Parts: sequence; structure tokens; C-alpha cells
Amino acid sequence: MSRQAHADLERRDGAVADAVGDFVHRLRTDRTNRALRLSPLREAGDNGDLYLAPAPDARCMMLLLSTDGGDEMRVLAVRDGVRARDELARLTVEINPVSGAVEVVDQSEAGANVVALPGRTTPLFAGYDDRTLIDLGVVPSLLPALRKVTTDEQFDRLLAHNLPELTRDVLLALRAHTDPQDVRRHITDAWRADEDVNTGDWARAARRAVSQAETDDDAVLGALGHSFDAWRLFLHPEQRRLATGNFKGSSKVTGGPGTGKTVVALHRVHHLVDRLPPGLTRPVLLTTYNTNLALDLKERLRQLGGDDLLSRVDVKSVDALAREIVQESRVDVGLPLDDAAAMNLWHTVRVETGLLEYDADFLDTEFKHVILANRCGSWESYRRVGRSGRPRISTAQRHEMWQLAQAYRAHLDAPPRRTTYALIADQAAGLEQHRMARVEEQARYKEEQGGRDLVHREAGSGMWLKPRYRHVVVDEAQDLSASHWRMLRAMVRKGPNDIFLVGDAHQRIYGSRVVLSHHGIEIRGRASRRLTLNYRTTRQILGSANRLIEGSPFDDLDTGTDTLDGYRSVLTGLAPQFWRAPDRLTEMRAVAALVKERHDRHGTPYSAMAVSVPDGGSAQEFAGVFAREFRLPAVELGREGVSADVDAVRIGTMHRFKGLEFQRVFLTSVGEGQVPHQRIEQYRVTNPDRYRQEEQRARSLVFVAATRARDELVVTWSGRASRFLPPDADATAHRAADLLGRDGPPSGASGAAVA
Repeated sequence: MSRQAHADLERRDGAVADAVGDFVHRLRTDRTNRALRLSPLREAGDNGDLYLAPAPDARCMMLLLSTDGGDEMRVLAVRDGVRARDELARLTVEINPVSGAVEVVDQSEAGANVVALPGRTTPLFAGYDDRTLIDLGVVPSLLPALRKVTTDEQFDRLLAHNLPELTRDVLLALRAHTDPQDVRRHITDAWRADEDVNTGDWARAARRAVSQAETDDDAVLGALGHSFDAWRLFLHPEQRRLATGNFKGSSKVTGGPGTGKTVVALHRVHHLVDRLPPGLTRPVLLTTYNTNLALDLKERLRQLGGDDLLSRVDVKSVDALAREIVQESRVDVGLPLDDAAAMNLWHTVRVETGLLEYDADFLDTEFKHVILANRCGSWESYRRVGRSGRPRISTAQRHEMWQLAQAYRAHLDAPPRRTTYALIADQAAGLEQHRMARVEEQARYKEEQGGRDLVHREAGSGMWLKPRYRHVVVDEAQDLSASHWRMLRAMVRKGPNDIFLVGDAHQRIYGSRVVLSHHGIEIRGRASRRLTLNYRTTRQILGSANRLIEGSPFDDLDTGTDTLDGYRSVLTGLAPQFWRAPDRLTEMRAVAALVKERHDRHGTPYSAMAVSVPDGGSAQEFAGVFAREFRLPAVELGREGVSADVDAVRIGTMHRFKGLEFQRVFLTSVGEGQVPHQRIEQYRVTNPDRYRQEEQRARSLVFVAATRARDELVVTWSGRASRFLPPDADATAHRAADLLGRDGPPSGASGAAVA
């Protein structure tokens, strides 16, 4: 299946996708079967022929390319309806001279979409001659239609026409005013064939990886079309080399949301497991920062490779992993407090010490990301430690912080003994570092002694010492703490492909900046890769989200900085919708009405929609309105996650959305005083450093939640719009009260306010 054929199926209903999948299976089984009704269309070249074929039990037709005397066949395009045959017959099929890929263009439809719309006199791409566009990778047959494009509306219509991917990438970059040399360097060269392209050699073009879709795996082909689960596992061909590459040591992949970092991590795990010797152990660890996301990763890994793959992989959150390590040591550290209880304890300590000027959130982060991160065991060590990335405080304030931290620990140690997840991670890191030291000592002894007396030495240790894992893969790396990294570093021996991590500092909402090289994880140079191609979020949604974080500095998970320069989306869709409500109840009812309309009219599964709320109490309120007044199934996203089998709308805080993906996202309560929360205003004058950090954190949080949407983003609020939204949001937004007073809500691009 070609990439363009996959896109054709995405635009059609499930019956067409099932029929095409059935046809492909039957074609594989017996290509001489006359029941397939293959009919010659025309020669594509000296060694290629085009065929038409109807899919069984569906009113659709396929265009196929046959090469190597019929030994290789590729589905290039799919059309349905009474005119399907005529539409396929008029398609232009050619080999891209830059990438060598087989590409399909419907010139008549592309031209009609452009000519039918009025526009300005000057074409959008008048500044680029034909030679420049072709050299960058634009398919030559599209140039006549492209020269008539004079408005962004026409350009959007052209992009919606399922253009070849390289052409789409180049045109989007040029329209964003990217210099052609940068387009060539960041886009064209990534697609360029490794050899000179013969535009008449169809057999060679069909074999090129760049012209293939995802895989020939039957499980993937069986989930074509509208399967959202299949989409969540799709790995872009540009990224396969990262998932299957061989690295001398640790490696890092960064990129904005929608660039497929998590999918790369999942396929990386699959690749590492495929190369393991037979066995019953789990030498590969896949970990992330919370249980909710770990459960999602485990389910997606099961979909990717089944139980056989899962049987060789440990999939756990870093906190769950740390707790297991501490429990193995049989040291009684007490039960861990949940987040709310840990914060309440800080409030108690503040009152008891009389140091009320420090709020609980600031104390908690100082304790985790400075005291524990730097293993400060005394006042002197804390007094001297660097606090890069933290608000500036005086030495006297540090001393008060240390007093508060000591009082906090004293409360935890008092009967009944309790602890926190941060302390468990710190203790687990120490235990694993001690264990790895013994492993290394034993390895040195073995080398020195040549194996003599090793059996007795290992037996005396009470265990056969070896590294806990052979490979570690980390998702959402930006939210792990220094203690987590110390623990993970000690779980795998330094060597080829030891640690593979993916993350994005623009999406950091939990942790603080950690310099990985300080913890023995070297990821600089060729071991560090950056993704810029977003193929999971529409450019309309991405454009709105990007404006939230423009101008703010972000790190690259080490000592450098990272930007979203060159970051682009290849999907087009609906502009984000904005809804303003006079009060909270009206807002909740409006969101419920919109969710119901998306399900009833457009067939979006409830489980593919999510509602973001400011806190846990709001989640209960929304769930109540959904159930009582609209009879909508809804489930809260908690720490333990939600089973993928539950067909219900997911309701959760922005924090819980991290790492997840939905077709439609409803971002609620984005009003002034709520996003960002009004409590940060107390720092605007008294502590400007902290104010800037809190505002950046709030921006990152909204950025994360907004980019969880693939197809549609709906933003709602009551009262006045947040300053994070466009300046005219209040004036241009739809009125939620009007929505509840008529037959149904608007949907689609025509009813959307443009961000």
C-alpha cells in the first residue's frame, strides 16, 4: 500500500477500508485469481504497468502499479462512487526525480479546486521558478495548477487533495517563508534518493523505501482506514532509521508534539527485542514518568507486537520501578504519600515553623529538584550547591528552606513512618548505584582471575550479579528527575544501545531541568537527533499551540538549547473552535452538547474524545453533567489510567493528558484567572524570576493539552478569555448560550473561529 492510498482510505468509511484490506490479502495469496478482476489500464513505462481492480463488497476501485513482471504490485490510489473508474483512469502517475518515489496527482481535480475560487492577481508561489520547485521536490505535473494559486484558501484546498508527501512538505515550508536553501537542507535532502533517479525505472522506484508506506505486516494492513489505534502506531519512513539504528552508547531523540517520538520509542523496543537471544527474561525496560502513560504504552506495545513482544519487556513508570527496588531491599520506608497529602504536609510544616512566606508548591520543587537532585546531606552542601533554572534566593532564605526540609523529613520519619515518591526514587538510585558497583567489581575480578573461583564468589554474594537490564528506553524524558536518571543509569551497563530516550523540553510540566551528562548519560553529537516533521497534528491546531510558547527559551535535555525552528505539520484540518460561556454550568453543558454532536453526527467514538479540566473536582463536575443531563459515558483519567476497551469520553487535568492522543480534544476553563492561575500574580513584583517560570510552565501545560488533538481542538471558557488566547478571542468566539438554545452546534471549518 502506498502512503497516498493510505490517505485515500482515511477519507472514506470503514467499509471501504475493510474491502481494500480484504483485496490486498487475497492478492497476496494468489495473484492469478481471476476473481480479483484485474484489468490493464496502461503502461507506466518500460517495466511498469497500471491496473484497475474493484474491491469486493464495496463500491470502490483501486489503481495498482505492477512491476517485475507482476511479482510486485502496489496499491497507489482508491476511489469510491459511481465515477471511481473514471477518476482513477485520469490520474497522473510519475516518479519524483528527487526522491525516486512513485507519486500520484489528479491534475483535473487540483485545477478545478484552484480555478473555482476567486483570488488575488499575484500567485502565492510566483517568487519561485519551475526549476527551483522541481529541484526541491515538487511533482512536475502539479505546476500548472500551482501557478494559479493566489489565496491561502486555494492553497488549503490544494493541500486537502492528497498531494505526494514531499511536495506537500516543500510547499508548506515555502508558504511559511522558509528560505529555499533551508527547505533543501531540512526537507529535500532528507527525502533525496541515495543514487541517481531514473524516472523511467518503475521497478526500482517501487522498491525504494521512500515510496513505501508503513509495512507489509498483516496486522497493520488489517487496521487500515479509520482505525485510530493503527494510526497511533504508524511510524513515518523518515523515522525508521532512528528506531532501528545502532548507537555506540546512549542516544536521544527530541522534537515537538506530533513528531512521533513515542512511536519511535515503541518501535525501538520492538527492534531491540527482535535482536535478543531466545529466553524468558525481560532484559528491555520501557519506562515513563507516570502510571497512566505506562499503561498506555503497554497497550500500544501489545498492539504492535502482541504478547510475545510484551513477554520480553518490562513496562513500568519510573516511580513504580523505584518502589520495587526499595521493596527488594526490605528496608521499611513507610507508605508513600500521594501528591495531595505531600502538599498538605508542607502546609503543616510552614505553619509549625512560622515560615509562611514560602508556598507548598515552591518548597516541594526545591526539595525534589535541588536538595534531592544534588544529594545535599548537610546544610553546607545545600548552601554551596548551584540552583540553575530556579528562582534566585538569598543565603538567609536558603537556610530557612533547609530548616523546612529538615522539619518535613522529621514528620515523615515519625510513627507511623511515611515517605514520598521523590524520596523513594532517591533511595532507589542509591541502591542501584551500589548494585552496579558490585557488578563492575565482579566483572573486574573475573577479568583478573580468568574465571577462577568466580562461582564461589557469586554464590557468596547471594545472587548471580549482572546488570538489571540490557537496554532502557525512556518516553517523556523531560519530566524525569535527577534521582530517576541516576537510578536508570545504574540499571544498565554502559555500552552500545544502552539508553534510548525521547522527549521535548517544550512539554515539561513536572520535572526541572536535568543535565544528563552529569549523570553519566552522554547524548551529544551524532547520538542526539531532532525531529521536525509533525504528521499527527493539523497545522491549524499546531499554529495556535505554537503561539503559546513563542519567544521562551527551552533546553535540549542537556547543556544546550532547543527550538521549534523548522517544525512543520503535513496535515490540514479544521481551525480551532472557540466558545465563550457566561458561567461555568453553561460551559459544561455546551461541551457536552458538542461532544454528543461529534459522536452522533460524525461517528467519532467516545473513547477518541477527551475533555481537559483545571482540577480533579472539575472532572467530577463535568462527568456529572455529562451523565445526568446528556447521558454521555465519561470516565476520569486518574493515576492508574483507563482501559482502552472503555468507550467513554476521557475527562482529566492537563497533566493527565501528557503523552496521550485523541481525535478531538475539548480544552475547557481557559479563562483569565484560571489559565494561568491567578495565584502566580503574587510573584509578578515580589519575585519576577518565579513569575516567569510559573507562566512558562502554564504555557507549556496548555501547549501539551492542545497538541493532544489530531483532528479537532475546541477551546472553551467562562467569563473573560485567558491572555494566552488570541486578543480577539472574546469578540470572535461562539456563544455557548446560543448553542444550547437551538437544534445543534456548528461543526466543520465553516463554523470555526480562526485562531
